[in-house]
Amino acid sequence: MASRGVNKVILVGNLGADPEIRYSANGTAIVNLRVATTEQAPTKEGNWEDRTEWHRVVVYGKAAEACGNYLSKGSQIFVEGRIQTRQWDDAQGVKRYTTEIIARDVVFLSRSGDRPPQGQAGNQYGGRSADGGEFSGGPRMEELPPVPTGPDDDIPF
Repeated sequence: MASRGVNKVILVGNLGADPEIRYSANGTAIVNLRVATTEQAPTKEGNWEDRTEWHRVVVYGKAAEACGNYLSKGSQIFVEGRIQTRQWDDAQGVKRYTTEIIARDVVFLSRSGDRPPQGQAGNQYGGRSADGGEFSGGPRMEELPPVPTGPDDDIPF
């Protein structure tokens, strides 16, 4: 039996541009998102600097439609999915590659811009991903348990 690997990505970031929505020949909604994640890293001088990484995220189906309707540049989202690299030959015959995150789950953590909601309320939407998995949308922010605060003395390790 061949061993299996794990291909899983989890991001929390902000959109760097409005969602780009299009439809496949069979009518499936496809949205491209540019998501920025920023972390702090030490410099050689001992200071801290922000380092931003940009991610291409692709969402399919009803979740893609919801992303197109409710998100805009600056919106914060949670994405869970897998990495996929595609290749193609351009018009000059040069082989091109792109690496994307194919979203399985998208949760809207905030909405930016002035787009009013156009349908159901809340930030949880259903749909299907490219591999047929269900988009649960995850819990709404108000349903998440509070983050514990206080000393770390009770951590068992």
